[in-house]
Amino acid sequence: MVHVFEASQIIPASIESAWDFFSNPRNLSRITPPALDFTILTELPERIYAGMMIEYRVRPLLGIPARWVTEITHVEPGKYFVDEQRIGPYRIWHHEHHFAEIEGGRIEVKDRVTYVLPFGPLGDLAHPVLVKPQLAKIFAFREKAVSEIFR
Repeated sequence: MVHVFEASQIIPASIESAWDFFSNPRNLSRITPPALDFTILTELPERIYAGMMIEYRVRPLLGIPARWVTEITHVEPGKYFVDEQRIGPYRIWHHEHHFAEIEGGRIEVKDRVTYVLPFGPLGDLAHPVLVKPQLAKIFAFREKAVSEIFR
């Protein structure tokens, strides 16, 4: 089964400043909950680019460590970028990050994650109990962290 998780947030920032923050992969740890024990294992440039691979260790569920490799597959500066899992806990993970100017000197940041869980029907049984609530917690933490960064 294909699942979709969406989140959006309005922040008081220009496209340029939001893009500068979100397109710097070194900032990912600042918006990831500490409980996930997120550790980047690769050397990172200051800006993402299409084809860039990022390897990290994370504990996404029940404290179990997982190696995760994502590729930045699409980048349109100031508008959007996409990361896709190449190695990790999901069968499919496709995460779109969209940025749009709105009135009042603010921008809307939208995330759309399309994913397929491992273990077929057993994974889908775990979705409403484990996976979906965990994603909601991760994005709630991210929203709070981003709000504090962009005051």
